[in-house]
Amino acid sequence: MSGYGQSTDSNWKLTYDEGGVLAGRWWKWAMSAPDDRSPVSDTTGEHADWKQPKDLWFLAGTYGGRVVRRCTVPAARPLFFPVINMQYAMRYEKSIQRMTVARATAALNGIPIDLREFAGPFRTGLTRRYAWGVWGAIAPLTPGEYVLEIKGASAGGFWVDTTYHLDVRAA
Repeated sequence: MSGYGQSTDSNWKLTYDEGGVLAGRWWKWAMSAPDDRSPVSDTTGEHADWKQPKDLWFLAGTYGGRVVRRCTVPAARPLFFPVINMQYAMRYEKSIQRMTVARATAALNGIPIDLREFAGPFRTGLTRRYAWGVWGAIAPLTPGEYVLEIKGASAGGFWVDTTYHLDVRAA
């Protein structure tokens, strides 16, 4: 959590550059999992703890559609998650590729979460990549049970509807 801003409410305030770095880290995390352990393709939350970093907790997006996941999250870590996102190998692009977003919302126990567009470079092996997305960030939560609802749609017809039942426990 070092180096990242916090807020007194559930929103975790990040600069554009911080969010871009986290977007790249999130993609490296998501792409590191084998297909049978992928938090992104997981429909239950069973693989939510896949190689989580020590300074925050990533919540997975989906490949589209509806999913309900249940997972346990440590109380001492902020959460970072995509609503709609993409990544691509950088070649000679001069501008950032993005989706046209028709809808992007997230709510924790019914209270809206501020969402932000973040983009940033990252590497996988020798390949330079770029991450883009609409992301949510939540300051560390106190122990208890929470429901996080994430909904998004692109103008091209891609949509997500993810519900996380979070059991936040003291470490």
